[in-house]
Amino acid sequence: MSKVSEITSTFVAYLKRPDLYPELRRKIWKNIFNRSSGLRGKEEAEKWCQSIAVSEKDFIENVLKISFVPFENIFPQEYQNALEIQEKTPVKMGGAGSLSVIYYINEYAKSQSSIETGVAYGWSSFAALASLVSRNGTLYSSDMPYILQDQSEDFVGCVIPEKYKNNWDLYRFADKESLPKIFEKTKTFDVVHYDSDKTYDGRMWAYKILWDRLRKGGAFMSDDVGDNAAFKDYCEQNNHKPYIIEFDGKFAGVIIKE
Repeated sequence: MSKVSEITSTFVAYLKRPDLYPELRRKIWKNIFNRSSGLRGKEEAEKWCQSIAVSEKDFIENVLKISFVPFENIFPQEYQNALEIQEKTPVKMGGAGSLSVIYYINEYAKSQSSIETGVAYGWSSFAALASLVSRNGTLYSSDMPYILQDQSEDFVGCVIPEKYKNNWDLYRFADKESLPKIFEKTKTFDVVHYDSDKTYDGRMWAYKILWDRLRKGGAFMSDDVGDNAAFKDYCEQNNHKPYIIEFDGKFAGVIIKE
C-alpha cells in the first residue's frame, strides 16, 4: 500500500467511527505540526538507559526483593497455550514485553487494581492478571482500535486465559477517552503499566495523570523507554528514582512511588 493510499484508507476508516473522531483530530494535528515527537531525544535516552540498565532478575531480586522465576516457568501450560493461540491468529499485532517484570510488580504491590494502556494480543494483560486473580483484583485496560485491520478487533486480548477474563475490564478507545471512563470506575491504582502512544508528548501527557492515580508504594512501568527521552525527562523533572530493565534488546522503566 502506498503512503497516499494508506493515509486515505486511514482517514476513511476513522470517518466510519464517530466515537474515534477526537483521536482523528489529534492525529491530523500531530502529523502536520508535531511529527518529530516520536523520536525526540532518542540518542540521549538510549545512552541513559544503557548506563543504568539491569537485568530482569537483578531488578526483581534486588529491588522488589522477590526470588526470581521466569514468568513462563511459573505458568508453563497457560504460557504454552498462549503461544499456540498467537501462532494461529491471522493478524500481526504487538509482541510481548517483559512478562516477568509485569507479573512481579503486581505481586510486589499486592495489587487489587491495576491499569494498563495498550493490549494487542494481551501478553501484558495475561501477566498482570496472573497475579491479580489470586486476590480477585481487576485489570483495567485501554486499547486503541486497530483502525485499518477490522479483523484484528476479534483478537485483542486473545492470549489471555479464559479463566482470567472475569477480572479484566477493557475500554476500546484512545487513552484520552478511555482513561476518564476508567477513572469513573476506580480512583486509585496499585500498578500502572504504560504501553500505548509512544510519542514524547503522548507519554508526558499520560505519565502525569496516571502517576497522580497511583497509590504510594505502587509501581509505575513504561515500555520502550529508550525510544525517546520522555521517561528520562519525566523522572528528572519530578525527582523520581528510575529503574531501567533491559530485555530482548529493549528497555522498560519502573518507578516505585514513595
